[in-house]
Amino acid sequence: MRLVLLGPPGAGKGTQAQYLISHYGIPQISTGDMLRDAAERGTSVGLDARRYTDQGQLVPDPIVVDLVLDRLRHNDLSSGYLLDGFPRTVSQAQSLDDWLAGQNEKLDAAVNLQVDDNEIIQRISCRRVCPQCHESYHLLSRPPRVDENCDACGQKLVLREDDRPEVVRERLNVYHSRTEPVLDYYRRRGLLIEIDGKKPVRDVTAAIVAALKDRTGGRR
Repeated sequence: MRLVLLGPPGAGKGTQAQYLISHYGIPQISTGDMLRDAAERGTSVGLDARRYTDQGQLVPDPIVVDLVLDRLRHNDLSSGYLLDGFPRTVSQAQSLDDWLAGQNEKLDAAVNLQVDDNEIIQRISCRRVCPQCHESYHLLSRPPRVDENCDACGQKLVLREDDRPEVVRERLNVYHSRTEPVLDYYRRRGLLIEIDGKKPVRDVTAAIVAALKDRTGGRR
């Protein structure tokens, strides 16, 4: 199963990805995680990417495409994978298709989580992360036991720079202008599955699995 998981920032892609990779037994490829890890390690790619993400901008296509295609060459992906956060532009989608065609492979589906902007801003601005152990929290849906302190290590939780409300609004503006056209790209190719991302997590997961079963005839 080769899947693309789409949706605006804060739509719940990371949460749904964890359920889907467990259900289908495939690895998750998260460009956001890879770029943040590269930045924390101080690599040139990571530091270059951070200049864009801290302002709510998309990382330039050549950086992201090279990162993802390098990951797709690894041997652990023979049974498939789930791409989370990629592609974010039509150019990235075309680069992915070109690479897959060269491998005699193709995507099974592109799943889009639909969530409106006001809901997104509330979701993201309430996210917190531990700067030491990187445990994630949400002040409404998954708050820490002690106010704004990590349950695991006790460190004071922080709001990521790219989760600040003003940055989130810019991220949404970029999403609507640059990433929404990707939905049309996959819709024209008959690969797009639209899912209501505002429902409870389990209901969203069930809807995705049911839609994929219909699309693939139960094949994993």
